[in-house]
Amino acid sequence: MTHVVATAGHVDHGKSTLVRALTGMEPDRLEEERRRGLTIELGHAWTVLPSGERLAFVDVPGHERFLATMLAGVGPVPAVMFVVAADEGWMPQSEEHLVALEALGVRHCVLVVTRADLADPAPAAEQARARLKAAGSGGGGPGGVETVVVSGRTGEGLDRLRAALDRLVAALPPPDPAAPVRLWVDRAFSVTGSGTVVTGTLPAGTITVGDELLLAGEPVRVRSLESLKEPRDAVSAVARVAVNLRGHDLPERGQTLVTPGRWTYTEEVDVRVSPVGAPRRTDHHPPGADLGADGGAGGGAGGEPGDDLDGGPGGRPGGRAGWALPGRLTVHVGSAAVTCEVRPLGGSLGGPFARLRLARPLPLHLGDVLLLRDPGRDPGRDRSGVRVLAGATVLDVRPPPLRRRGAARQRAALLATALQETALQQTALQQTAVQETAVQVTAAPGRAAPRTPALDAAVPETGPPDGAVPGTAFALRLHGLLRAADLRAMGVDPAADGEGAPQPVCDGWYADPGRWAEEGRRLEDVVRRHAAANPLEPGMPVEAARHALGLPHRRLVAALVRPPLTVAAGRIAAGPAGLPAPVARAVERLRRELADRPFQAPDAGRLAELGLGARELAAAERAGALLRVGDGIVLLPGADARAAELLGRLPQPFTVSQARTVLGTSRRVAVPLLEHLDRTGLTERLDDTHRRLV
Repeated sequence: MTHVVATAGHVDHGKSTLVRALTGMEPDRLEEERRRGLTIELGHAWTVLPSGERLAFVDVPGHERFLATMLAGVGPVPAVMFVVAADEGWMPQSEEHLVALEALGVRHCVLVVTRADLADPAPAAEQARARLKAAGSGGGGPGGVETVVVSGRTGEGLDRLRAALDRLVAALPPPDPAAPVRLWVDRAFSVTGSGTVVTGTLPAGTITVGDELLLAGEPVRVRSLESLKEPRDAVSAVARVAVNLRGHDLPERGQTLVTPGRWTYTEEVDVRVSPVGAPRRTDHHPPGADLGADGGAGGGAGGEPGDDLDGGPGGRPGGRAGWALPGRLTVHVGSAAVTCEVRPLGGSLGGPFARLRLARPLPLHLGDVLLLRDPGRDPGRDRSGVRVLAGATVLDVRPPPLRRRGAARQRAALLATALQETALQQTALQQTAVQETAVQVTAAPGRAAPRTPALDAAVPETGPPDGAVPGTAFALRLHGLLRAADLRAMGVDPAADGEGAPQPVCDGWYADPGRWAEEGRRLEDVVRRHAAANPLEPGMPVEAARHALGLPHRRLVAALVRPPLTVAAGRIAAGPAGLPAPVARAVERLRRELADRPFQAPDAGRLAELGLGARELAAAERAGALLRVGDGIVLLPGADARAAELLGRLPQPFTVSQARTVLGTSRRVAVPLLEHLDRTGLTERLDDTHRRLV
């Protein structure tokens, strides 16, 4: 199996020398790099660890001018080899690289103190361990980050470092080979006779020769693959991979190869901002820096005050002590660096929130971690400090427009509520896991249950999870209704959520339970209001109901129908049909007229005098107040059964004339009445003139 680790640390602390000593390969591929002894571009080398596992290194530059290049190399990798020189100790770029790793959520690392032949490594090691521990790096083990002292010149400690790297990669979470592909391009070039080749670190998924992927949103086909200079038919994560493409021009660094339909290309995202690094403050507030909801400095359009994306003492979240983001930043994710505009949404329980408008679309999922960097171009800003300002967790890749006054604050409140609900659900699942594990691991009477790996995994050492992971329920809480395909493109799969996951409401549509219940109540209300406004109609058309509710598909309306609502023939009715008072009075007058002469149906003139037009007759028929046996021929309910009884007294078979006589009616009524009896199966027509009772 292959693993990928990046280097990190201050310039000239021996990162490339260390990679060279471990692999026997030259990571600096540019002539200028070798001439100046300075890493400028990303370098790549690999080796085989004592366990037999293959380890690829992404060697990054340490100079402050090449921070963007460093971020492009570190972005897709799961772990780093952090390098600090014994003779210089912790330096400014050491701090900046650590803050970048903290923002990106890279927590697995091994600390290497180099140049041990030049100075006592203990002070540098102690200082570096303290900073790494404060940033949460090292994988969370009880002993903190593993530290190895080496000398690249003499070879001291290299075997210990190889063993430490073996332990590092063994502790990494296993990648999902079935996950959708997103390969961030860190290098692209053309090969004569082969065409375009792109390289990158594959963090999840599998690429196979012949696959059709998207590059910058356009379809391309994989012609061939290499990993660590070896031709491959398929490459699974985690791996360094070179992909030969058919059907695309040379792309730039930061573009992506992705699985079609499994990522959302977006230019706007709502994020939760997490300040990183040592406590710091800034007195410079460019336009938009005071991240109050709904606008620029100090509030929204029109002056509405809002919560700052600021911090408590020392600039940490939780107060208003001056920590703030500029109005324009650079977003780093994978190997991409994209400028963005920052719109505050306000601070709330669960963290400060912001909307980022990106300069170009990026393929993102919920839960993706972005790094927010100050490009250092604002006049008067102190450029000597750390330029990485914060990490940002993507909460929505399809946020709605914010048009009304107060919309930003409401959006922040919704995001905070959804995060709280998600955290509660995840805590409940953890507690269930604890209970199930405790049943399996029963302590002796009077003694505590022993700790086990399963129990340790189920119970976080510090209580509930620090950050809720957005899933299906979270996405539905924000959007209300989503198709399964939309959810998958957002990075959540209802089928993978396990027990308690939302179920489709109809044909691949998922709904937030609260939103679905509310839509059901709204549907009943609009149907009743339609019935009151249109008493003679058989019900509200499904399409009209869809439009009134603002739902995206008619199937959702049909799925909402519950008693007392009914749906038939494309219309929704609110229970049994009733008759408006004027129609009911007209029907009653007709009923009295037909009481003694049940088969003498009124003609059109008489119906008009009674006020019974076509719509009124249709409504009376639906209500069961009249029986229509033909066009313009109406009788009382049950008249057909009474007619069959009288016709049974005739010699069988009988003619229309005989039927007309026994029923005491005219041919105008007798013919359609007999045809109605034929249709209902009470009589059978034998020839042109004869029928018989069935």
